[in-house]
Amino acid sequence: MSDYNMIVIGSGPSGRRAAVQSAKLGKSVLVVERGRRVGGVSVHTGTIPSKTLRETVLNLSGWRERGFYGRAYRVKQDIDATDLLARLHKTLDHEVEVLEHQFSRNGVRTARGSARFRDAHTVEVTSDSGAVQAYTADNVLIACGTRPFRPNNVPFNGTSVFDSDEIIELPRLPRSLTVIGAGVIGVEYATIFSALDVAVTLIEPRKTFLDFIDKELIEEFVHDLRDRNVGLRLGAAVNSVELNAAGRVATTLADGRTVTSDMLLYAAGRAGATDDLNLASIGLGVDERGRIKVDPKTLQTEIPHIYAAGDVIGFPSLASTSMEQGRVAACHAFGLSPPPPPEFFPYGIYSVPEISTVGMTEEEVRERGIPYECGIARFRETSRGHIMGLHSGMMKMIFSTQSRRLLGVHIVGEGATELIHIGQAVLNLKGTIDYFIENTFNYPTLAEAYKIAGLDAWNRMVRV
Repeated sequence: MSDYNMIVIGSGPSGRRAAVQSAKLGKSVLVVERGRRVGGVSVHTGTIPSKTLRETVLNLSGWRERGFYGRAYRVKQDIDATDLLARLHKTLDHEVEVLEHQFSRNGVRTARGSARFRDAHTVEVTSDSGAVQAYTADNVLIACGTRPFRPNNVPFNGTSVFDSDEIIELPRLPRSLTVIGAGVIGVEYATIFSALDVAVTLIEPRKTFLDFIDKELIEEFVHDLRDRNVGLRLGAAVNSVELNAAGRVATTLADGRTVTSDMLLYAAGRAGATDDLNLASIGLGVDERGRIKVDPKTLQTEIPHIYAAGDVIGFPSLASTSMEQGRVAACHAFGLSPPPPPEFFPYGIYSVPEISTVGMTEEEVRERGIPYECGIARFRETSRGHIMGLHSGMMKMIFSTQSRRLLGVHIVGEGATELIHIGQAVLNLKGTIDYFIENTFNYPTLAEAYKIAGLDAWNRMVRV
């Protein structure tokens, strides 16, 4: 007999969901967490901290009211790092308390320490004091998440050069910031600090960024960034990062330019936190970034009773999809067959402004040779947009001209990550343009943009 029916390594979104789902099925569960408190990277250094920081910045800076009161408007004139961290710590404490209570009421046990496989059914947990305790399990879920990629030639010091886990504990607000890496994390932090009127330069070795987003949306987003004087250095490889005599960070680019700033955030990728799991001893391999290969339908690894979920298996690395992966893995481990996931799920990028998308981009529709038409709505055209003082923001909807079905919804602007769910529902229910034409939306709301964009497309489509 094993000690537990399921051992979960990591308590982030996929780990917590798998643990609770297993417990709901009447199984005994142990969650191993190496951090001081449960929650994983998502709660302590990733999703929740960055989104809390964003909300704090938008509130204290008065960003949402500047359309009416001017770019110089601020709710608090002198914002410092302690202002940002106060709200952050309150939010994190609440998240941890909710999770601890959830584990407690479902009978999920926890063990603090670093996990390591002794064999395919045995996990050793080493505490901070060095004490080792071994536990056996019928099934194991690896949900250890990722850590920032830290190249040796970048002088990380925790005071002026940070990775994406360290930036939430910055000691002071910089006057200027260089961000290396225009992925989701880099773009989010670059725009958050820009909203604080910090001079930001965003560096990306590729000539494009966020390539999975509709290109027209990115063009709108880039226009907004340039209007705010965010420096974009695309197609610029980094040769070196050094601290100069004045203590500032000098980033030298391959094209000969040098970007100098008070602080630097290196956000060019993450790697699976699998180094210490001793996976090789049980016959499991990882790729060059420490990620584990799984069956996408069952989340099983090459060893059938060992599962992996969340960021450690790679794309799409979203908290929302990680939660569902954890639930699916737990269900499969105990003989349940959950329905297949929907064809489309939403992406949310919590930049300033937000970006959210679901379904096919215009580029994908063209590649598939589907006859289509687009509808556009700009938030400034809506009464709610006027009330909110919005000067930017747009919604793009794509429809098949043959079946009239909705193919994709792409939004950049205030509330994008909330608005997207209307489009998600219609898309996965195989709805058509008629839904948006025939239905009434609350007025005045930003959701009215669905009606405007639907009519815009409908007026261009050939009607019989």
